[in-house]
Amino acid sequence: MSHRFSLRRKQIQLRRGVSILPSLFTLGNMFLGYYGIMFAIKGNFEAAVDMCLLAGILDMVDGRIARMTGTTSDFGKELDSLADFLSFGIAPALILYFWGFSELGKFGWLFAFLLPLGGAIRLARFNIQGQVMDKRYFVGLPIPAAAAAALFPLYYLDAAFLEKIRANSHVLLISLKTITLAYVVLVAFLMVSKIKYRSFKELDMRKRMPAPFLFFLAVFVILVILRYQLIFLIIALVFMASGPISYLLEKLRHPSQAPDAATE
Repeated sequence: MSHRFSLRRKQIQLRRGVSILPSLFTLGNMFLGYYGIMFAIKGNFEAAVDMCLLAGILDMVDGRIARMTGTTSDFGKELDSLADFLSFGIAPALILYFWGFSELGKFGWLFAFLLPLGGAIRLARFNIQGQVMDKRYFVGLPIPAAAAAALFPLYYLDAAFLEKIRANSHVLLISLKTITLAYVVLVAFLMVSKIKYRSFKELDMRKRMPAPFLFFLAVFVILVILRYQLIFLIIALVFMASGPISYLLEKLRHPSQAPDAATE
């Protein structure tokens, strides 16, 4: 009897430990977003973007671990939303502000605020609609993808590049930062829009994959190792553009019908 009780107790302790694991990844996501802000304050923008990239990876992992271990909870979902708001809403806006929007005066910090504002609206809409809509699609650009699209160009708009432009023309530098600000506003709008984005949640990675898939996966991993900044920038831009392109194609095919909206 005591042996059975001891075994049962160990199973309960193990389950409690497993249930904490997704939250630890979520807290790691939150910490990396905060750490990214610290790097931006110090002027190390490449490291700041790297922190948000790592936060995005943890964000993908925590939910999958919770579903695989059967430890999903309302608390975990709310904590995940708060972490996402910090890492992919507040952090990108501040990183961009310290990167160059501060030189645009009130226009810089006021329009940069649209990024966390759009992210908050996007997360709130997902939290109340996520259980009743089509799981194959997102409504609006997901906040991690929006942060990636907004931040990854900074890999190539680094301090050295900006100083070269400043040396040639200060007006050109301000113009570049203004165009970047307008681009960020567009990203924020896509978050609150009703444009559909594929979620790819119907893909089951537990199934046996064909040999060609494994080959191309290996090629992708090699490319990421060699040029992760370029590869992730391309992925972010292509995904961001995929929603509007699909919307326009659907409108051309069925001009009298608007595509149905769905969510995450």
